[in-house]
Amino acid sequence: MTELLPDARADTRARIEQAALELFARKGFEQVTTDEIADAAGISRRTFFRYFATKADAVWGDFSLHVERLDRLLSAARAEQPVLASICAAYVEVNDYSAGDLPMLRQRMALILGEPALQAHSQVRYADVDRVVAEHVARRTGESPGALLPRLVATSSRAAATTAFEVWLADGTTTLADDLHAAFDQLAAGFPTLRSG
Repeated sequence: MTELLPDARADTRARIEQAALELFARKGFEQVTTDEIADAAGISRRTFFRYFATKADAVWGDFSLHVERLDRLLSAARAEQPVLASICAAYVEVNDYSAGDLPMLRQRMALILGEPALQAHSQVRYADVDRVVAEHVARRTGESPGALLPRLVATSSRAAATTAFEVWLADGTTTLADDLHAAFDQLAAGFPTLRSG
């Protein structure tokens, strides 16, 4: 058997993801089979399963690389940078997509955030992000990653990022980076507009 070169593997993975997202957008997630995705991508069913265990995994793409990059950015954060600022900066950098990638990102995020069948799958992915952020907070505070503060910062910062994605998808006029910054600014300031009567 001939092994595909890394570039060829990346091209095949991207072709599968694109085919899956287009089919899901057109027909609905539940109505699409892995065979249909494979046919649309011009590959065999067997090849599909070399890249993705389920059709839900095709929606998320290679999310582990996203989590690894987030972890690297947080590990490299300057010690003098406030914790929430370092998390915001990492989220913004990890989600800095080229203009050409934005249509596919919109398709992907609309499915992730709006498809009920993907919600349980999403929780597994979110847990990986929460773990990385909690470990970062723990390093900075000297607490255990499982302690209340690291876990609270991890889940609340992910909620802020998720809300920013939802606003970006619904609005259509804002940039994702601006929405992420705005969400983290509110979080960091403790929702200042809610403090007065």
